[in-house]
Amino acid sequence: MTDIAVVGFAHAPHVRETTGTTNGVEMLVPCFQKLYAELGITKSDIGFWCSGSSDYLAGRAFSFISAIDAIGAVPPINESHVEMDAAWALYEAWVKLITGEVDTALVYGFGKSSAGKLRRTMTMQLDPYLVTPLWPDSLSIAGLQAQAGIDAGKWSQRTMAEVAAAYQGDGPVDIDALLDTPFIADPLRRHDVAPVTDGAAAIILASGDKARELCENPAWITGFEHRIDTPNFGARDLTISPSTIAAAKAATGGDTSFDLAELHAPFTHQELILREAIGLDGSTRINPSGGPLTANPMFSGGLERIGEAAHRIMTGEANRVLAHATSGPALQQNLIAVMEGRR
Repeated sequence: MTDIAVVGFAHAPHVRETTGTTNGVEMLVPCFQKLYAELGITKSDIGFWCSGSSDYLAGRAFSFISAIDAIGAVPPINESHVEMDAAWALYEAWVKLITGEVDTALVYGFGKSSAGKLRRTMTMQLDPYLVTPLWPDSLSIAGLQAQAGIDAGKWSQRTMAEVAAAYQGDGPVDIDALLDTPFIADPLRRHDVAPVTDGAAAIILASGDKARELCENPAWITGFEHRIDTPNFGARDLTISPSTIAAAKAATGGDTSFDLAELHAPFTHQELILREAIGLDGSTRINPSGGPLTANPMFSGGLERIGEAAHRIMTGEANRVLAHATSGPALQQNLIAVMEGRR
């Protein structure tokens, strides 16, 4: 199999609201320019482009076509798109490089959640016949999942608050004070929920000698897999994540020793589910970047987890890392990437 690595990563600032249109161009252009400058390349050096976004979020059909304005019209490009988090666009680009047709790819994702009513918009990804007509929003579904775990004795509101405390700053955090705050979707409190932001991110992949030419310490992808669980909530045990278990087993080969792991868990209880599903122990640092519980940009949050993990290898801070991305309600779809440095 062709050696493929992450050689560049950039993301837009995590802010609640941005000016400009919903096509992401204003957020994407600085990301592209940063990558070009750091790697000493131009648009012409990119063999394949792939993006992840949501037409529902942008409020228009084929919104990703408008985003291509961030790339430019000349010279013509080889481009594709997925209607989900851009981590899955990265998977498509990885497959493209495996074919040998190209040796570089730029993957990007974007989402401007401030443009509409996000909690209502996300309902559109549910079963259109039986669930969407009830209009359960994303927090309500996550609340059902959290309560199912509490009822099963798998975690408590205190253990959820302890997860949140890790992202509350450097000083000591009063867990009891967190538990005294009001519910926003019982049993979820504000600290249990990732703050959703506008955002965009981009990653450059390269294969073989091209990767070594562009980056001193490429983050080589040694495992990459994704799986999906049924969208039928009644057919799932919401307290576990079989798709994460299967993806992690395939991507890691059973070796779960990592310097760090970036987990795309938008809710505190979901981080607990993911740790167990992947088999992470206390020796692995979780979300040193701050993770989604400090900022969760729609449709680029999963790609950022891969980029942040890869960045630690490229800077020499880590040698073997795991990155996770999720899409869909209650951890329905999950992707695992394993990356290693070769010095």
